[in-house]
Amino acid sequence: MPFEQALARPLTASGIREFAPAHAGVYGLSNSREWVYIGEAANLQESLLRHLGERDTNCGRRGPTGFVYEICARATRWERQNRLVLEYEPVCNRHWSPGK
Repeated sequence: MPFEQALARPLTASGIREFAPAHAGVYGLSNSREWVYIGEAANLQESLLRHLGERDTNCGRRGPTGFVYEICARATRWERQNRLVLEYEPVCNRHWSPGK
């Protein structure tokens, strides 16, 4: 099942502050060619802002330009992340497997 929110928001400090809530959930990072990373967080806004400073990481070098997210409870966000990773196969999650 795809992300509930299909419209990618800009992965910029202002875009994150405007669109990403400070709530728990799952998120996806993408560029114009591929899904870069899917993660889960206790605070979506904080996690996305941290990704802005990761230009020297494998995922940062892929040049993510947009993000999507879903708010979900702590009890369900790990399972939701697992499903999204299997569906979208983001490049930075490829060596990851559910349950690790």
